[in-house]
Amino acid sequence: MEQPTPDPGQVILIDKPLTWTSFDVANKLKYACKFKKIGHAGTLDPLATGLLILCTGKMTKQIDQYQAQEKEYTGTLVLGKTTPSVDLETTFDAEYDTSGITTQQIEEASRQLTGTILQVPPIYSAVRVNGERLYEKARRGETADRVEGGIKAREVTVSVFEVNADRFPEIDFRIVCSKGTYIRSLVRDLGLLLNNGAYMSRLRRTRIGTFRIENAHTIEQFIETCRENSR
Repeated sequence: MEQPTPDPGQVILIDKPLTWTSFDVANKLKYACKFKKIGHAGTLDPLATGLLILCTGKMTKQIDQYQAQEKEYTGTLVLGKTTPSVDLETTFDAEYDTSGITTQQIEEASRQLTGTILQVPPIYSAVRVNGERLYEKARRGETADRVEGGIKAREVTVSVFEVNADRFPEIDFRIVCSKGTYIRSLVRDLGLLLNNGAYMSRLRRTRIGTFRIENAHTIEQFIETCRENSR
């Protein structure tokens, strides 16, 4: 009996919409396009949009390689308020006076967060501590300073951290960074360097290695192409 040809797989670039998890996207494509095997190369938070790489069939073996590549993001942070999650997933928990902050101070803070730095992941993240995801601890009400054993800092590289304060206290940014960098941690730490507070109001991933958002499809576009090809 002739053996079925193994699925060579493909690399799919999707522009992830707001509120979807990376798993939601993979699951939707799996059932809509009847993929036997599919995975994504690098999680995007539900409140982030932009480039998500998915691999099917034999190409899933390349996932680790894609995850390790440099990433680029654009977004907006807001000075003067904080939330436990450092984005709008949770409600505001503190407010600060931003009247004395200058553009020069903001630019200097971003410079201090550029290069190879030690970064503590946010409490609302998928990092495991003592076998449990940090976000599970956070949703139980634990705070970063109460996590048993502490949240360990990790070395990351931020090669670009550009800021534009034209819409102060909203600060638009562009960041190019290594695998494992938490943009929300950079936002949190920039607020701390200014003796203030900050949260992220918008985040979009625009590049992973040589893959760019301009070449990505919406979920609907990709599913429609799938269906056309199977007719």
